[in-house]
Order: sequence, then structure tokens, then C-alpha cells
Amino acid sequence: MAIHVVGNVCVDSSFHLVRLPQPGETLNADAVDEGLGGKGANQAVAAARTGAAVTLWTAVGRDAFAQRMHDMLSAEIDDLRLSRLDLPSDRSVVLVDRRGENVIVTAAGCATAFDPLREGMLIKAFKKGDMLLMQGNLQASVTASCLRQARAAGLFTVLNPSPLSAAKMELDSVSLLIANRPEAERLTGETDPQAAAGRLRALGIDQVVITLGGDGALVLDGRATLHIPARHVDVVDTSGAGDCFAGTLAGLLHRGLPLARAADAASAAAALSVSRTGTLAAFPSRAELAALLPSPKPDIA
Repeated sequence: MAIHVVGNVCVDSSFHLVRLPQPGETLNADAVDEGLGGKGANQAVAAARTGAAVTLWTAVGRDAFAQRMHDMLSAEIDDLRLSRLDLPSDRSVVLVDRRGENVIVTAAGCATAFDPLREGMLIKAFKKGDMLLMQGNLQASVTASCLRQARAAGLFTVLNPSPLSAAKMELDSVSLLIANRPEAERLTGETDPQAAAGRLRALGIDQVVITLGGDGALVLDGRATLHIPARHVDVVDTSGAGDCFAGTLAGLLHRGLPLARAADAASAAAALSVSRTGTLAAFPSRAELAALLPSPKPDIA
């Protein structure tokens, strides 16, 4: 059984500053680094580091960046399905201040053009019991079609709807939704996370996880609601924390952990990631993830 991650990949250029610039202002960065990014790639790597079997379906251009991304992804993911498009490979610029807050701008031509169903190989790869993990970087219609096809094929479908598009999001084929507090509010109109989770559950989603930043996460599994407390760390860089959480959660679920225990470990992984600089470079290693897995606790089902 495998986790099929369908999403984007890009090269991230991260600039570390004392503070974020104001409109029209130019600031000198304290440091700059470049690495692999994109929510699809981030979550695929995080899932793979849990020990889950991961297949990443994504699109790159035909430039030097594409080869670099291929090489970096191949070091992390055994089954890599890259579509080569006649477009520039996607890139992101990340500005990070000393409090760990960030602003991101992405050029996403490949993600916008990517439709894995058009090529036909994705559906052929689906097997009952597999998992599909998606984000919000592809066209909303493509995401909805992939989720429908996967659900019909007997897959457990996971959606992290970030970034939210202006298009109405179809959620009726989602087994598990992972959203942060603002996303949950936009999807439901509810400012209270527990009310938002209940509204999402009423839409037919089997399980809901709402991440609350420094307040932890809210887990709704059937009718039971559980609050997962956050680990308290010195925040250095929040880039990719949501991807670390979502990918780790998906990987641990696929390996058989119950939702609450998986969410607790994913919260610990995300906390570790924000205590270090970078995105994928800050994600816990396989050894660190193994050390984060607790023995069963009576309050974590």
C-alpha cells in the first residue's frame, strides 16, 4: 500500500531579515538559502520520513531547476513520477523575519498546468487501501477530480486545502481534512474552531483536524473531539510547519496509528521544525520522527 501525493514542487529561495519590509521598502537580508519546496513535495518528504511508502506525482519544467529538483527528491522518495512541461519550473521566494514569521510569493505555472488524470497513469496506479494526499496548489477542478477518482477506487483521501483558492471547494470525496484556523473559518464561516470542525463533519468529511498554531490542534474523529496541546519551543522559522504536520500525520496514519496519536506526533514534529531555519531542511529526520512516537497514553486514543 502507498501514499500517492499529488501536488506541486518548486525551488525555494529564503531570505532571512530582521523584519519584513513595508510596501516600497528595500531591506538587506542577514542570510539567504535555497532548497526544495512546494507543498506537495514538502508533504511527500515528511510522509516518507515516517517510513511510509510514498509516490509523488508532480510537474516540473525542462530547465536546470527541474534536474536539481529531480535529484533532491530522488534522495528522499523512492517512487517519483515527474511530468515534464514546456514551462519554467516553479519557484518561490520566502521572506522570514527574526520572530519566525514569513511571507511567500510563488510562480506556479507548472502547478497550474498539471493534470495527472490527463495522462492516465495515476488512476492505473491506485490500489484499494492506498491513500491520496493533496493540497490546494493545483487547479480546484483537478483536485476535485483526483479526490473523486481516488475515493471511488477505495482510497483514503486526505486534503490539506492550502492555499485556498477563490473557487468553491468540493469536499464530498474527502476522508480527512487538515486545515488551519483561518482556512477552517473561510470554508465554514465559523470563527470557533470546534464549531468549524462540526460544520465540516456535517458536510460528510469523516475526520477533521484543525491546526491552531501555538494552541495545538483540534481533532474530530466521528463524534469525539480532542484537543492536542502544542509543544512550546523557541520559534525561529515557521516556513513549512503546516506541511510538516500534514505529511507526518498522513504517513503515521498510513502506518496504522490512530488519528489522535498521529496528530500528537505530527504536532511534535511541526514544533521541532519551527525551532530551526529552513523548510525541508528543518523537518525532522527519520530518526528524529521515530523518537517522537510516544508509547500509548490513556488520554491519546
